[in-house]
Amino acid sequence: MNREIKEIKSERLGNSYYKVEHPSGLTILMAPMEGFSTAYAMFGTAYGSIDTCIKTSEKGDFIKLPEGIAHYLEHKLFESEECSAFERYAKTGANANAFTAFDRTAYLFACSDNFAESMEILLDFVTHPYFTPETVAKEQGIIGQEIRMYDDSADWRVLFNLLGALYHKNPVKIDIAGTTESIAKITADLLYECYNTFYNLHNMVLTVAGNFDMETVLKTADAVLEPAKDFYLEHGDCGEPEEVVKNYAEQHLPVSVPLFNVGFKGKTGTEVENFRGSILDEIFAEALCSDYTALYRELYDEGIINATFGSEVFCGRDYISILISGESREPEKVYKRLKEEFEHLLEHGIPKDIFTCAQRSVYGHYMRSMDRVTGVATSLFNCHFPGVDMYEMLDIAANATPESVIERIKTTYGAEKSALSVIKP
Repeated sequence: MNREIKEIKSERLGNSYYKVEHPSGLTILMAPMEGFSTAYAMFGTAYGSIDTCIKTSEKGDFIKLPEGIAHYLEHKLFESEECSAFERYAKTGANANAFTAFDRTAYLFACSDNFAESMEILLDFVTHPYFTPETVAKEQGIIGQEIRMYDDSADWRVLFNLLGALYHKNPVKIDIAGTTESIAKITADLLYECYNTFYNLHNMVLTVAGNFDMETVLKTADAVLEPAKDFYLEHGDCGEPEEVVKNYAEQHLPVSVPLFNVGFKGKTGTEVENFRGSILDEIFAEALCSDYTALYRELYDEGIINATFGSEVFCGRDYISILISGESREPEKVYKRLKEEFEHLLEHGIPKDIFTCAQRSVYGHYMRSMDRVTGVATSLFNCHFPGVDMYEMLDIAANATPESVIERIKTTYGAEKSALSVIKP
């Protein structure tokens, strides 16, 4: 079969990965890495927990889907009429797993032997669903127990309480697994409908990195995959306002020290704008409160924070926020000082030495990911759906300036559009 293999090369690193638009409709991204003994593969779809209001070519109007159905579908897809995918992987020795995120679902494996057999299992079970009313009903009890377990997790609750304070209507505030009430609405027919909508190969990507043969991947895809039908999907606009719901959320759980999450809600753009902008947001978050800043040293020396203090950028198709988390016996004081420092940086700019440290930290994070098999496959996966070249992450971080970062933050965030979530003993 004739295939065009496009090389995508980083002038900065001298590394390459390869892109193939397979006749089935699937995009395949491959990064052979010399000197590694393992291979890592991810096969996934642009479908996650926030996809609860959609319009397809078959449906004339938007339809509502039960919360948690993407996660439910991920669980059920490992089953077949004969045996589970995990049982099949046990014969090859591969380590397999899967995850559902807010706007992604991925199935993956890592192996050092029997790569061809493991790749065939991955492509086969993900493209051959098997649901029955009996197996779907059985899973409701299992996932219901998982939901209740997360209800008792302080780390989980402090995050979702924060998202509930930041977002009015965006389904990102709903637990990825849904609720016991929402999953009770899930049927085998509805799972098939969601599968046929979102697991269209035009809406999916296969990424592979490490020690493997590219021709083996392509031959396996040729043997297993059939051409997908045309794909059309429109996501409903939830009408999320820029303002936050409230500035404070509190819950009591058995913790020894209060946990907190602070969130600065960003103005969302297109998926690619969010993705590229998030790299500048990471630099700002580093300059705001990383362990080499004056704010961190002051809070640490005063005993208000400890080494758990850190930041991340929470970014996806329809949402973006800067999150800061940790443990503190005075979380309200941490929140107050963070807002003050946030406004101070916007007014006076980022000091040159702090910016240099922040930029190098973010750049180094992306550089280190390029040295790991899992990091490369995951980066290829995460960059594909926004439509970004993996190496562009390095270029954005390297080309950032204090002025470009501050301008980005001024147009996207505000200290007043923030909230504090606390879990207290």
